[in-house]
Amino acid sequence: MKVINLSRNTILADKAAKAESPFARLVGLLKRKSLDKGEALILSPSSGIHSFFMRFTIDALFLDKTGKVIAILPSFKPWRLSSIYFSAHTVIELPEGTINLTQSQPGDTIQIK
Repeated sequence: MKVINLSRNTILADKAAKAESPFARLVGLLKRKSLDKGEALILSPSSGIHSFFMRFTIDALFLDKTGKVIAILPSFKPWRLSSIYFSAHTVIELPEGTINLTQSQPGDTIQIK
């Protein structure tokens, strides 16, 4: 799957995977040692994340049902708990630095295909 920031005309990930089951969303990236450039994990539905037991820092984008970015978490470190964004429907976990590199920000429109 691809994750594209339509507002910035940039590709956030071209090797994205989707975690749709409750167990897959709970485990998320816990078994991974890193996320390589171009990789992403899409958590849907989701309105908050944790990084307990993770071994690396990530970036995260929170999207509403229309794909609009409602919150960003650049450099989300291990052993943290995010806020709950009640209007969020999807969270995209990306390699650290992706938000800065692509200049993604709240209000941008993201397409997942």
